[in-house]
Amino acid sequence: MLRFFYVLLLGGTLCWLGACTGSAPADPEAERLARAKAIADSIAALPRAQVQIQTTQGTMVVELYNETPQHRDNFLKLVQTGFYDSLLLHRVQPNFMVQGGDPDSRGTVPPEQFLGMGQLDYTIPAEFKDQFILRHGALCGYHNNAPDKASHGSQFMLIHGQPLRAYQVKALGLENNRAYTAEQLATYEQYGGLPQYDNKYTVFGQIIEGNAVLDRLVAVPTHRSVDPSLPDRPLEDIHLIMTILQEGPSAPQ
Repeated sequence: MLRFFYVLLLGGTLCWLGACTGSAPADPEAERLARAKAIADSIAALPRAQVQIQTTQGTMVVELYNETPQHRDNFLKLVQTGFYDSLLLHRVQPNFMVQGGDPDSRGTVPPEQFLGMGQLDYTIPAEFKDQFILRHGALCGYHNNAPDKASHGSQFMLIHGQPLRAYQVKALGLENNRAYTAEQLATYEQYGGLPQYDNKYTVFGQIIEGNAVLDRLVAVPTHRSVDPSLPDRPLEDIHLIMTILQEGPSAPQ
């Protein structure tokens, strides 16, 4: 039903555009931009999928963006098949992020074993959207400095980030050739984040419930806090359990 609604909404948008632009000559570029904006607005208006992430520190709910469909559908597929259940959150760093989804983190993992290199047999092409920034609570894909910035098939990050002022975000934007809207600057000032990594990792969702849980997760003692040669993995294993609460328009069958 959601798939049908999605097609119907986009089809109606295109028909409306065709009726409006067919009545008089128009600037082709302006028409293309208007059509693209109408389609983007239609996609943004669709219901968003929601996933519950359970941990020993509490439960979070993330909402997935329809504007990043490949990352969204891949994440939903893995949640639906139970892939994430029992995997570890293998990296927690305050003022930075929480990382999970490494397939090598299932089962018993020795404290000295570094995780984060495990991969599935595919990657997901980068889906950068200027409206989505690495603010506190952002759900992002992960890669190991991949030149094309394609995300690992299963690994993800939840951004904790740093407190920021607008002038700091603007300066980082100049360094990275990235302009920010007034709303984005205000968001970074209010919530913090990691603007230095914008358009380097795909943002495909956002925590909508449980931000305090994220704060607790980054504060847990890690093996590195005991021995600097060991990983930033919690001393007490934090296993994941994920559940789809609400399916989006293209949720897997």
